[in-house]
Amino acid sequence: MFRNQLTALFTHERIITTLAKAKELRPMAERMVTLAGTGTLPARRKVLTMISDKDVVRHLFDDIAPRFIERPGGYTRIMRLGRRRGDAAELAIIEFIDYDLADHEDGETSSKSKASLMDRAKGMFGGGAKAADTVDDDEAEAASAESDEPSDVKTDDEAVAEEPETAAAEAVEDDTTKDS
Repeated sequence: MFRNQLTALFTHERIITTLAKAKELRPMAERMVTLAGTGTLPARRKVLTMISDKDVVRHLFDDIAPRFIERPGGYTRIMRLGRRRGDAAELAIIEFIDYDLADHEDGETSSKSKASLMDRAKGMFGGGAKAADTVDDDEAEAASAESDEPSDVKTDDEAVAEEPETAAAEAVEDDTTKDS
């Protein structure tokens, strides 16, 4: 279980898990980053005993470890999220200390259109529905922008609203034609 979480942490550089698991995972992750900082073949082989994915080990040695060469330890942080709705387990985010959410967003340029990971986690695990509200608001604005354009198709409400006016106009025309 911890091998999979280590792999996920090194792949995504930030994961959501329970607080107890995050506290157990932290020393293992920091040991792996320290080993990767040496960059030697025995260190790589030692890391490969815990992480079987060679691409993740390559990412650890080439990208993650060089960022922490000058740092003597403390490469990760644990942030508490609150309790999970189903079983009331306390959740936490474990991430590298230099993790920047803006660098890891998938092609989103607007921060309004995508809620932050913290907002999504709060919405998902009972801390409020902020993320769902912001997405729904954006979709409603897009729909209203589309509806501002004039359309030739009349809705049922518009047709019903026009019926009394046309009926009155037709009655006036009928009266005038009968009198003639």
